[in-house]
Amino acid sequence: MDTIIAAQIRAARGLLAWSRDDLVANSGVPKSTLVRVEDEVSSPRAATLEAIRTALEAAGVEFVPENGGGAGVRLRK
Repeated sequence: MDTIIAAQIRAARGLLAWSRDDLVANSGVPKSTLVRVEDEVSSPRAATLEAIRTALEAAGVEFVPENGGGAGVRLRK
């Protein structure tokens, strides 16, 4: 599984119209941690990224890996 990046997390929240508080509630990741991840202040632990990814994927987001055109996100059909 490819690692997700801060820009993908922010974009995924945008697609879902989720606030940071929504992602905190659905992922169990503390808000202070989420802020540091999204603002690229610190390198998150793998478990933190996995919790974020799981919550966003459960809500319908698909993460598109880096494939020469840049990493991205989209909503599942």
